[in-house]
Amino acid sequence: MPHAARPDALRPDVPRPTSTLVTGGAGFIGSAVVREALARTDGPVVVLDALTYAGSRDNLPDDPRVVLVEADVADADAVAHAFTAHPPARVLHLAAESHVDRSIDGPMAFVQTNLVGTAVLLDAARAHLAAQGDEARAAFRFVHVSTDEVFGSLGDEGAFDTATPYDPRSPYSASKAGSDHLARAWGHTFGLPVVVTNCSNNYGPRQHPEKLIPHMILRALAAEPLPVYGRGLNVRDWLHVDDHARGLVDAALAGTPGATYLFGGSAERTNLDVVRTLCMLLDDRRPDAAPHEDLIAFVTDRPGHDHRYAIDAASAKNGLGWAPTRTFEEGLAETVDWYLGHADWVRRRVGADGLRRIGTGGRA
Repeated sequence: MPHAARPDALRPDVPRPTSTLVTGGAGFIGSAVVREALARTDGPVVVLDALTYAGSRDNLPDDPRVVLVEADVADADAVAHAFTAHPPARVLHLAAESHVDRSIDGPMAFVQTNLVGTAVLLDAARAHLAAQGDEARAAFRFVHVSTDEVFGSLGDEGAFDTATPYDPRSPYSASKAGSDHLARAWGHTFGLPVVVTNCSNNYGPRQHPEKLIPHMILRALAAEPLPVYGRGLNVRDWLHVDDHARGLVDAALAGTPGATYLFGGSAERTNLDVVRTLCMLLDDRRPDAAPHEDLIAFVTDRPGHDHRYAIDAASAKNGLGWAPTRTFEEGLAETVDWYLGHADWVRRRVGADGLRRIGTGGRA
């Protein structure tokens, strides 16, 4: 388990190695970033996480370099204390409310975490950097991790790139768009070396069961209906979480201040195609319950459901030398096998909401 901060870590006479600060590091993408940072950086990897329903100690590697600071990113005192106790050489900011359906049912939590929390963290980073020497200032990066959903909805052609104007459509994407603007403003006004990243839909191990892929896997295993919004024709580009984490650490180590990098998997699929592929994979692994596709049930679409997202990842490929390494078919099969092999993890993650549908915004 991650180690708690020792009292002597606060003493100014005790040498402290530079650290990597990962907010939201106990979550799905954040914990993948923690593992990548452990492999590629020296010193502690400090995880600042409120451990809400979406974050868990279970997601963190058992490594003595991991330090867990349990705190809300919107708590200015706690964030300032974390910067003082564990001065970071770099920050990767992933702490966020991130589920569109939840933002429909309770938007104010998204405003608090995604907007207020980002502003608190940016100001703490600014104060921290003001006290550093020239070498540390030159190497420091603040990587603000965002989503492709800030760009709105695409038609049947085209892809988002760094020149795409913002057009958020949900409380979630609007709160993330606002946080992106805050990050760039702190870079422009205060000289904070900010890097903004946007990504397509992530998938892989340790994703919370509320998200599409694990939700469908677990409902299928329980022989429950697989609820597909509308006719299942909404299109998303899928990126394996480990590929994304590698790109984020690339941005923290070599990103250009003020730059924006887009990460995508070049794996566009309709939601219905994803669910059908999952059913085929489960038919192969659980043939006694086949065909799982019989469980598919079309349900009322969620309010304001964007039609299509797609990412042009040229900015990350050209600027960082990054490219995804997993095909969607390989990654999805690995993901199914991970959930099949981690029943205890799943049991601990399925909370009061169970596997019920959320995000109707008051609709049936």
